[in-house]
Order: sequence, then C-alpha cells, then structure tokens
Amino acid sequence: MRGECQLQISVALPSELGPEEITAWHSMQRRTASLANPFLCPEFAIAVGSLRPEARVAVLTDGPEIVGFFPFERRPLGLGVPIGAGLTDCQGLIHAPAVEWDSRELLRACKVAVWQFDHLVEGQRPFERYAVAVAPSPVIDLTDGFAAYQEKLRVRSARFCNDLARKTRKLERDAGELRLVVDSRDAAGLRVLMAWKSDQYRRNGWIDVFDRPWIVDLVDYLFSTHSDRFGGLLSLLYAGETPVAAHFGLRSGHVLAHWFPAYDTRFSRQSPGLIQHLRMAEETAALGVHLIDMGTGAERYKQTLRSHDLYVAEGMVARGSFLGQAHQVRSALTSWARRQIKQHPPLFRAADRLLRHYGRIG
Repeated sequence: MRGECQLQISVALPSELGPEEITAWHSMQRRTASLANPFLCPEFAIAVGSLRPEARVAVLTDGPEIVGFFPFERRPLGLGVPIGAGLTDCQGLIHAPAVEWDSRELLRACKVAVWQFDHLVEGQRPFERYAVAVAPSPVIDLTDGFAAYQEKLRVRSARFCNDLARKTRKLERDAGELRLVVDSRDAAGLRVLMAWKSDQYRRNGWIDVFDRPWIVDLVDYLFSTHSDRFGGLLSLLYAGETPVAAHFGLRSGHVLAHWFPAYDTRFSRQSPGLIQHLRMAEETAALGVHLIDMGTGAERYKQTLRSHDLYVAEGMVARGSFLGQAHQVRSALTSWARRQIKQHPPLFRAADRLLRHYGRIG
C-alpha cells in the first residue's frame, strides 16, 4: 500500500486537465469497478466546470506518477461539496488501486474547511469513517444480457410482468405502435422531457431544477457530448408518432447512470415510464451496457426493476478548523432532525407540507 504521506496535492480548474491527466483518470476508473460511474468521469467534471466557476479538481501525485483526482466545488465560508452537488448520484475521489490519502491534508490543499457528501461510493476508506448514514442505490444488472435479467424479473415479479404486458398492448391499441429510439439526437425531444420533468416537480411541490439556467445549459452540454468513452444518452419512447416517455442519463463504458426520467401524464394508466425503462434496458444491453445505476430513492419502480443494490454514504469530513466544527454541528443537527422526522409520522407530514410550500415558491 502506498504511504499517504508521500502524496503531493495540487489544485486546478477542470478545464486545465490535459490529455495525460484525462488518460490517467480513465485508467483509474477502468481498474476499480466502483469508480466506473459516469458522474465520476473527467468529462462530467469538465462540463460542470464550464458553468460553475467554483469547480476544481485536486490532482494527487506520488513522485512523477498521478495517483488520484478529487473533483469538488468551493462554496462560501469554507464549505466544500462534490462537483455538481445536488445533481449527482455518485461522489468520491478517483484513485489508483491501493492508494490511501489523508482526508484532512486533502481538504487543506483544497482550501476548504469541510467536504460534505451524500452519495459517497464504496471503497473510499479515508472518507468512510466520516459517514453518518448509508443508503441503497438500486441497479439493473445486465452482465448476462437482457434475456437473463428479464427471466429473473419474471420469476420474482410475475404479476408485474403480466400487468405491464397488458398495459403495453392497451397503449399500442390506444395510441399506436411503440418504438424506442435509444440514443436520440433530437434536441426537441430533450425539451419535451424537460417540460414533463418540470411539470412533475411542480405537481409534487418540489423545486424545479430546470428553473436554474445553468442546469439546463449543463444538460444541453452533456447531450452534445457524444464519444465512445462518455456521453449523454437520450432515450425516447413513441406511440405512433407521439412521444410518451423519455429518459436522459449519462453513459460511460458499460455503465449507464439513471438521471432524468419522465413521461406524458395523459398516458399514466398505461405506465409508459416503466415500459420505457425495460425497453431501454434491452436496447442498451445490446449496445454493451452491463449496469444501469438507478440512484438512491425508494420509488416503487426502482424496487421492482432492481437486480441488487450498491451502497452510498452521507457525511462530512472536517479538518478541525473553527469553520469546520461549525459546519459539523450544523450537519449533525440536520441529520438528527431528518432521523426524528422519519421516525414520527406527524412530523414527517408537517415537514412534507413545508417542503411542498417552499417548493412552490422556490
């Protein structure tokens, strides 16, 4: 194991990464499965960095060798967060196998008092001691192909599969033959997806992320990014000539990261979103996708479609400064309040009403 005291740390803008750094970054992702998620790719960091001036990447070296990359954002009052915080389902330090680092030295080099995370991937030993909660992140495993996945789903959820087949036939009778465009280059289709998603946010009383221009610009940037190594993937399900469901996610190699799914609510009784998910799994498996990471959340469709779970952690690393201690106290109080609310239904309902109110006016 490499000694953490040997590491040197420099900090750069994502746009300052050169071909050597990007090649090394990709190599680290290939060598450690937990780091293969598209949200941990250099292309995602560069995309966010083009729109968020506070985005940075710490580069860890051991002598002449690059051994790690830490993408993050600096916020006011010494707060550090993952790059693209609030949008990502996968966070952490991308590193060569067996590399260890000193978390506090890393924060000192990054000039932040704390680093707050909520989707830390497994295998980040120097950060894991700071985790306060762990959550499952359901995945669809297509390693053995779609047919093998579908057979396991039928055995486990026969009624679900039969009901979905019936709804598929009804949707085709009512609206036209179904077809999926798994990698659409239709920018207008992307706008349709955003409109559906914004409507979903408003109906549920949540803040509409697409009210923030930089997020729209980020999605557009990633949609236009299309290479063998990394790219945005827009899937559109049509009934006849009418789009009825869509998903925009990120693909890197064998992994597809679930991100923005939505559907036309006029067809909600026929479950077009579920139909789209299964057909997307089938089509992307044929393109070489082995894993669809659906991200955290207890939505029923994730629990039904899941093959198994990965696990991500929430917590905060602090380097001991006054600001770090203040952030830790605030984080601890927030986590305590969240646990209390979940354990007491009247508090949960009151908090839900409050969040819905602020979602409407946000």
